[in-house]
Amino acid sequence: MPATLTATRTYTLGFWLMCLSSFLFFASFNMLLPELPAHLTRLGGGEYKGFIIALFTLTACISRPFSGKLADTVGRIPVMVFGSLVCFVCGFFYPWASTVTGFLLLRLLHGFSTGFKPTATAAFISDIIPLNKRGEAMGLLGVAGSLGMAAGPALGSRLTAATSLNTLFYVSSGLALLSLLVQGTLTETLPLAQRQRFSWKLLRLKWNEILEPQVFQPAIVTLLCLFPYGAILTVVPDQSTALGLKAADKGLFYTCFTLASLAIRLLAGRASDKYGRLPILRISTIMLAVALAVLTLATHSIPLFLGGAVLFGLATGLNSPAIYAWTIDLSHPERRGRGVATMYIALEAGIGFGALLAGWIFSNQIEHLPYVHGLSMALTIIAVVYLLFGVKNQPLAKH
Repeated sequence: MPATLTATRTYTLGFWLMCLSSFLFFASFNMLLPELPAHLTRLGGGEYKGFIIALFTLTACISRPFSGKLADTVGRIPVMVFGSLVCFVCGFFYPWASTVTGFLLLRLLHGFSTGFKPTATAAFISDIIPLNKRGEAMGLLGVAGSLGMAAGPALGSRLTAATSLNTLFYVSSGLALLSLLVQGTLTETLPLAQRQRFSWKLLRLKWNEILEPQVFQPAIVTLLCLFPYGAILTVVPDQSTALGLKAADKGLFYTCFTLASLAIRLLAGRASDKYGRLPILRISTIMLAVALAVLTLATHSIPLFLGGAVLFGLATGLNSPAIYAWTIDLSHPERRGRGVATMYIALEAGIGFGALLAGWIFSNQIEHLPYVHGLSMALTIIAVVYLLFGVKNQPLAKH
């Protein structure tokens, strides 16, 4: 999509197709989440529940420096296509992973999908959207992804209850394929002068190509604020069961969380464009701490549990567009892929450590749930303190 189109029309067809692709991509792998803990338990690996998210995020994190470099050299679209292709192949092979080792290996491979697709997507959007609409555009992109995250778990639980787990895996694979096909209709946005033909030497990384120092501040905030998300993904299915929610409703927490996030994302993006990234991040992180306090108390109450989901969704909906826009603001245009990749490394590290520690602390003991949410709340409070006293207000970027 030529950059000149943005001068007269902010949201082009390419932008909306990218939103559609993100919706399909996020629905594809999120629809598996409510069913995977029980599936792993049936395979005999109940004690490894923390690895369901941790292994996925490990390879996503490892692959970020490569996807960032490739997005800045080979192009945005090839990197996105590779991520969707991995999601398609892994979804297809879940029915064949009949051992704990095979299942965990597949989760490890599946993580490459999110290591590539979202990195290039954010860089693509920043190429075609003007600076004064960047926060709003990230909010809209987040709405598309959040719709996929909401529809995925709700559809996954009902699809499994009505048909079979294998049907769920094949549908997940099919949605990833549709996402890939949509990307095939888009035009590359990386300037021709920067493009290189892919070669294996591009996968050799220098130390200064792994992380982008300019975006360390948003990366720190991302790490601290995404730890709770990894923890929640790990323990919420069991917390839902313990509270008496039916099998078909195990995705209800995710639905409430995501719909609340959707309701505020567009407003949040516009607010960060108008008032700055930091004021919005401070408010959202305080709200995140309150949400986790509610979940700490929600061990016997479904309304309190779902209320915590709504608060968590509102906080995340405020937080995410501002962090994305802040990261891109601080990134040099020629290293945008690397800047976005650095933020995503922090994101995956936060989710991965959150999942691992949550699985270890929880240990399939319902009475341990308050400790999981309490640790998440403590790290969020650290993020609040950092945003209030460790980061100075900054003007919006000029590129």
